[in-house]
Amino acid sequence: MNAFQKLLIFFVVIVAEPAFSQKKISLKSPDGNILFSFKLTQNAPVYSVGYKGKTLIENSKLSLSFKEGGVFGANLKISVPIFRKADEIYELVVGKAKSVRDQHNEVSIGLEERTGAKRQINLVIRAFNDGLAFRYEFPKQKNWTSYTLTDENSTFKMVGNPKVRTLFRENFNTSHEGFYDKILLSKIKTDTLMDIPTLFEFPQNIYMAITEANLRDYAGMYLTKKNGILKSQLSPLQGQMEVKVKAILPHHTPWRVMLIGDRVGSLIESNIITSLSEPSKIKDLSWLKPGKTSFHWWNGDVTPDTSFAPGINFETNKYYIDFCARNKIEYHSVIGYGGFAWYKSDAAGYGEIGPNTDVTKTVLSLDMKQVCDYAKEKGVGIHVWVNWKALYPKLEEAFSQFEKWGIKGLMVDFMDRDDQEMVNIQEEILKRAAEHKLFIQFHGVFKPTGLHRTYPNEFTREGAHNYEHNKMSNKAVSADHDLDIIFTRMLAGPTDYHLGGFRAVQDANFKPQYTRPLMTGTRCHMLAMYVVLESYLGMVADYPEAYEGQPGFDLLKEIPTTWDETIVPAAEVGEYVTVARRKGTDWYVGSINNNKARIVKVSLDFLSTGNYSAKIYRDDLNSDNPNHLKMEFQTINKSDIITIKLAAGGGSVIRIFKK
Repeated sequence: MNAFQKLLIFFVVIVAEPAFSQKKISLKSPDGNILFSFKLTQNAPVYSVGYKGKTLIENSKLSLSFKEGGVFGANLKISVPIFRKADEIYELVVGKAKSVRDQHNEVSIGLEERTGAKRQINLVIRAFNDGLAFRYEFPKQKNWTSYTLTDENSTFKMVGNPKVRTLFRENFNTSHEGFYDKILLSKIKTDTLMDIPTLFEFPQNIYMAITEANLRDYAGMYLTKKNGILKSQLSPLQGQMEVKVKAILPHHTPWRVMLIGDRVGSLIESNIITSLSEPSKIKDLSWLKPGKTSFHWWNGDVTPDTSFAPGINFETNKYYIDFCARNKIEYHSVIGYGGFAWYKSDAAGYGEIGPNTDVTKTVLSLDMKQVCDYAKEKGVGIHVWVNWKALYPKLEEAFSQFEKWGIKGLMVDFMDRDDQEMVNIQEEILKRAAEHKLFIQFHGVFKPTGLHRTYPNEFTREGAHNYEHNKMSNKAVSADHDLDIIFTRMLAGPTDYHLGGFRAVQDANFKPQYTRPLMTGTRCHMLAMYVVLESYLGMVADYPEAYEGQPGFDLLKEIPTTWDETIVPAAEVGEYVTVARRKGTDWYVGSINNNKARIVKVSLDFLSTGNYSAKIYRDDLNSDNPNHLKMEFQTINKSDIITIKLAAGGGSVIRIFKK
């Protein structure tokens, strides 16, 4: 118990068991605004959720289906509920806040079958001021030692017909990349897979997002609609559709999370996901250094025209290392060249492995230790890309070799699954990587669930349709889509994008370019994405000559990747968002807009007392060139309201520092 923690207060409500079978058990958030109500019926446990007196979820049944023993849900008895209050402060090594207050109320409800094996499952609920979460816990017991789960039947019966912002998926083997649908709940087709987080907009500006936290040794969750009611749908183990989870008791599910508020910005600010996750399992964290990284695959492996022959060689990597060193970019990514990886492989390209693929050996033209040694001299860390199928079969051998070479981290790509086996594979990768002082960046992967608290060497995750598709698709990743990501996917945590494209064009002039890709939206929109997005390894994915000497590059270099505090002073779903993030005494205020020009007024009441200097980067509204921007200084204080003029697809960044 550290100096920041308060004593956890436990108390038990002493009431006879039969009485609880007839009455509701209620749990409120510390501020009293969120209410969870539970009752046990003959057929199933049932719950409801209210916010400020308005019911959002009503009479939603809970049950679990097992291969052995059948459904757990009917004919149960309830034990005396155990209530608990918690109020503590914990620290995050990587996160949108350095110190987080975890304040919640909890109730644990013991459920037991009246007949048969008399299996016991505890339903545990936690109510926070900005949301609610529940999970199932399987205590150790004499008559039940393991289980095979075929379905988790957690339902969410929404009141009314809220607007839904979601990513539909065709099946469970997915990179979780696509465009979002905005649709009324009543219009969603039966049995269509909905990825999470999914955002629900209720009348009177009430928002709810459903996602999950602390996903470990379990299957990833989706939502489907059956008979008008949303239901959890778990990713099955590979090669079949029946079995979702196999486990030995004691065990528990992930937390089913409902972020709730009447200000959508509060969902972005929320730290519920990490509060529901376990503290760091890495004892020595001194080697962890979040930062930015080059990523030349995105720009098409661009190098100077005449100075050397490009390829998988020292000179090509030296070119990017020197760029990183000149501009204090912490990492350079060694990827490969022309579609082929840096490691030995007889596969046809990045996305495949062959019978002789070996990540412990480089191609003949590359000396990895030479690259790492040179980078170290320049104060740059080396970060490598790998296909997970090439890495995982020889994980320990590979990580030992990487550590010997001097590699600092890696992107693990093409995972494209979230069944229980893949969930466990990712945790094993993080655990073993930490033992060799390696950070991890997951790509082609499911959403985060708070594991960056438990394993802070997880710097970021993709699982988002992003600017890489501008290389190949006729449909550009638009400013509207960026906002969809902010109000859905990013609610779960770190969101990796191929950031840094410095060639913005008008929408009518966009075309896919594999080399030197084009962007829609303005240069200021791109700069603001470094503030608005949460990610602890921001990509600087364009090539050196695209940046150096260009307006805005000075700001890109300055923006941190981890933060001490995050607030959202202004936001409207699908329209715009302003995110303010603090590092030390400096604030960075990033705003991104959809494809409609607007004026946004932002209160600066989050500042401390005193005068500040504000360095403002904004769209040049007098120019047709979206790469043009304006920079100006203002003196401000916490009583000011700043006016931000945003172009269509535009953005703004304000760096605020003490005078």
